[in-house]
Amino acid sequence: MLINIGVLILGLLLGWLFFGGSGSISNEVVSDGHSMDDHKAGTVWTCSMHPQIRADKPGSCPICGMTLIPLASDEDDSDGDAQFSVKLSNAAMKIAEVEMSTIKKKAPYKEVYLPGKVMADERNIAELTARYPGRIEKLFVNFTGEKVRKGQVLAKIYSPELVTAQRELFEAIKFKETNSNYYQASRNKLRLWDLTDQQITAIEESGEVDFSFDVLSPITGTVTMRHVTLGDYVKEGSALFEVVDLRHVWVMFDAYESDIPWIKMRDKIKFKIKSIPSKDFEATVTFIDPVLDPMSRVAGVRAELDNPKELLKPQMLATGVLKTMLPGSSDQLVVPKSAVLWTGKKAVVYVMTENHNNMFQFREIELGADAGEYYVVRSGLLEGEMVASNGVFKIDAAAQLKGEKSMMNPEGGKVQMGHAGMDMGGGDKKPASGIEPTSSKGHEGHDTGTKESSMKMDMSVDEDFRRQLAEVYKVHLKLQDAFLATDASKAKTSAADVKAVIEKVDMSLVKGEMHNHWMKGLKELNASLDKIKGSSDIEKQRLAYADFNDALYSAIKMFGSTGVTIYYQFCPMARNGEGAFWLSPVKEIKNPYYGESMLTCGENREIID
Repeated sequence: MLINIGVLILGLLLGWLFFGGSGSISNEVVSDGHSMDDHKAGTVWTCSMHPQIRADKPGSCPICGMTLIPLASDEDDSDGDAQFSVKLSNAAMKIAEVEMSTIKKKAPYKEVYLPGKVMADERNIAELTARYPGRIEKLFVNFTGEKVRKGQVLAKIYSPELVTAQRELFEAIKFKETNSNYYQASRNKLRLWDLTDQQITAIEESGEVDFSFDVLSPITGTVTMRHVTLGDYVKEGSALFEVVDLRHVWVMFDAYESDIPWIKMRDKIKFKIKSIPSKDFEATVTFIDPVLDPMSRVAGVRAELDNPKELLKPQMLATGVLKTMLPGSSDQLVVPKSAVLWTGKKAVVYVMTENHNNMFQFREIELGADAGEYYVVRSGLLEGEMVASNGVFKIDAAAQLKGEKSMMNPEGGKVQMGHAGMDMGGGDKKPASGIEPTSSKGHEGHDTGTKESSMKMDMSVDEDFRRQLAEVYKVHLKLQDAFLATDASKAKTSAADVKAVIEKVDMSLVKGEMHNHWMKGLKELNASLDKIKGSSDIEKQRLAYADFNDALYSAIKMFGSTGVTIYYQFCPMARNGEGAFWLSPVKEIKNPYYGESMLTCGENREIID
């Protein structure tokens, strides 16, 4: 009996401790120094460490347990007159290093970089073949590369058929006056066997059968192929020699699909030869291939120039630059490349609205030709509008947190940004019921009484974190090499290496919302690497690699430069025709989604410095 009474008293005491002192919530003082009754109805409450949390009444953050504070009026979600827009505070604008550019018209101008190589002028190539069967009696060209003149004797051939034809000619001469057709037919037979009129006349005048005949060079040039040796027996049509005149050459350049609209006939291409680095060359475009190579996705562009000293030799590698304007174009609207974010095949910019300070509107636009540092705008922007040209990715991150449309979240809506397995509770204006805070204390180094000023988005990034992210990028290049080699086994090993480096990244170096962005990106990076590791199907691995590149690109754009130049490249045929990006250390296209089968398929979309 006494035990029961004691338990009852203990229960009453615990109930008083838990509930008796709480009273009415209206008497509680929140972290901004005011009682909850001081805030009007409809106030939105949020967490100073996790601004994506929105609640319609005070309480604790479901992520970190910190006391919720009222959201500053200039950061409320009530800006309904700017659809798909996000507003940054002045502090956030400064930290994100946001810069603006005005959309205006200008003449699209571009420098087109073209790899190529020197080729012989096909019109100056002479292929000598045996016009009659016979044996090589004498050979006057003993090695490839020897210089010859037009009409020079290259070899002598003994041919029984020619001996017979000469005897027929001698018989026909007897009937020259009475049967001239027979006589002319005998001469024509020798002409068909490549004997000149002078040689035939000399045979007639000598009156004797010539048992060996000269093979003459039809042009002045260089012997580039010698197919016979002394004593060889050749059949009619057999290749004997190839002679090329190298005093006029072609330079064949490869133009990618995106560059073809910029190239026109008679353009001047300045180029350098790797083996002659001190000399600059210039050539004129004389031909543009009307058909693209289906494997490399490039079109040949031919330029011609004189080569009197024969400095340029076939197969020498060339690097050309063509400075040009878009053919037939006048001034057109252009947008800086740095302002554009890519969502697969779509392009996105953030436009500053007219009536809101620091208010940016998400807008999809249609782009035209690549114009150097700019893109031509086909639709979506108007002259005079202002777009963010620096810090764009961080504006996009703010839009994502607000639940607006963004490059990373094109459908809009609140996203989950917490640690793996932790519900952020950000999908509605109030936390989901039943979610308990993970901790009753704030994050280390932060006072739970932080005021509204702490709501300004912290976008600063520790330099050590950037260096660790750069290491992830560098190690991932081995994974890229595995896909270039179409080696599924190597891809699995390299994916494990990349994941090991990612695990060493110190996530404590990034704070606040930057920490949340890293956690979201980390989940995507690891998920794609696990798919690569768990499959031996190279095509399935490549699909996962496309997801990995999307996540790595987002991380690099969000957290800043890796200290190296990165080329963001795009293949329109990857992902079963949907298109996919990858990050490359070189401008030259080396497509990891197809390897050797379509190594040069793709184009550069962005340069990240």
